[in-house]
Amino acid sequence: VQLVESGGGLVQPGGSLRLSCAASGFTFSSYVLSWYRQAPGKERELVADITSAGGNTNYGDSVKGRFTISRDNAKNTVYLQMNSLKPEDTAVYYCNAKRDYVGRPYNYWGQGTQVTVSS
Repeated sequence: VQLVESGGGLVQPGGSLRLSCAASGFTFSSYVLSWYRQAPGKERELVADITSAGGNTNYGDSVKGRFTISRDNAKNTVYLQMNSLKPEDTAVYYCNAKRDYVGRPYNYWGQGTQVTVSS
């Protein structure tokens, strides 16, 4: 099982980035996909998640209206479009895949990608 994030980097306040997470080794289309982030000295927090078929999304209050999560089940990839970035969005962003199947939880994490918002 692999989740590989990409697209992080340094961006100025007000700018945009698009993160991608490419998955392999499991039935991607059966999993809820999420993006989390963790800033230095802070707990990991949910940024956004999307249901297996992509019909429903959920966002953390701090990113509503600025970030958009989407998925392409044909490409086994989930995306996070981040607009109007703020310095407080600086964090390591992690991709997560989870499902419950026959009473057993499955939960996978990527290695993370750094996003730095600074002038």
